[in-house]
Amino acid sequence: MKVRGDPIVCQGHTLCAMRAPAAFELSDVDGHATAPFTDVPAGQEDAVREAAHSCPERAITLS
Repeated sequence: MKVRGDPIVCQGHTLCAMRAPAAFELSDVDGHATAPFTDVPAGQEDAVREAAHSCPERAITLS
C-alpha cells in the first residue's frame, strides 16, 4: 500500500497523526501533515486507512 498526503489540501487538523503517528509527520511551522514515506510499513496499514478516513479534507490518498 502507498500513502500520499497533499500539503495544499491539508488544513492541519492532525487527525491523521493521532490515528497513525508512525505514518505521518506534522510541520513545526503550520501543523500540516506529510507522509515521510510512500510505502506504508508492514503492520501500519489499518492505522493509515483509519487516518485517511478521518481526514475532513480528504487530503490523504491511498493506493
